[in-house]
Amino acid sequence: MSRKILTATVLSAALVVGLAACRQQAAAPAAAATPAPAAAAQPAEPAPAAINIASGTYKMDPAHTMVLAQWNHMGFSNPTANFEGVSGTITWDAGNPSASKVSVEIPMSGLRAFSADFDKHLSGTDFFDVAKFPDARFQSTSVTPAGTNRYTVVGDLTLKGITKPVTLDVTVNGAGEHPMMKLQAVGFDATGTIKRSDFDLGMYAPAVSDDVKLRITTEAMMEAPAAAGAAK
Repeated sequence: MSRKILTATVLSAALVVGLAACRQQAAAPAAAATPAPAAAAQPAEPAPAAINIASGTYKMDPAHTMVLAQWNHMGFSNPTANFEGVSGTITWDAGNPSASKVSVEIPMSGLRAFSADFDKHLSGTDFFDVAKFPDARFQSTSVTPAGTNRYTVVGDLTLKGITKPVTLDVTVNGAGEHPMMKLQAVGFDATGTIKRSDFDLGMYAPAVSDDVKLRITTEAMMEAPAAAGAAK
């Protein structure tokens, strides 16, 4: 009997020791996972180089100037119209860009909405009344640097005989000698938004959006210097 008790005691002790070992293994903290190597930092894009524009008066090239207007039509489409034949000047002061000036004239006869019938509709008395108001004009009132190669241009837009301030966000595309004309040239893109109701063009608003987005691109060149002795 004592041998059976001894055997049972030994087995019980072994069982207790085994259970204790299992508990210690379960309680032991898991080995810390090896951290994944940090991803290499992506090099920052280099800052754009400043584009130097020579001082002088640049004449806009109508063949490379577009004034695009876009609006929403009843939530279904976003039509665009272009104004052709734009002319104007950019008077640039490299030493003091804030003293620079922009003057633009837009012949309303150049309105193109990519549909002859729609052109006629927009040119009529419901909208631009081109027969009575043949031209629109923009005259800058301030030019403010807004970062490398960027400017905020504020000016007065006169459309349909009404003048309102307009703000344009302008980016310099390039400047330097024109490879074909061999004259100093400069190119800009600009964006802005106007409310057509400000200019008595609000028919069908708001079903047709009152806000009209403007997107402008232009290329301008200095005039060739007069030949020596040509005029005296």
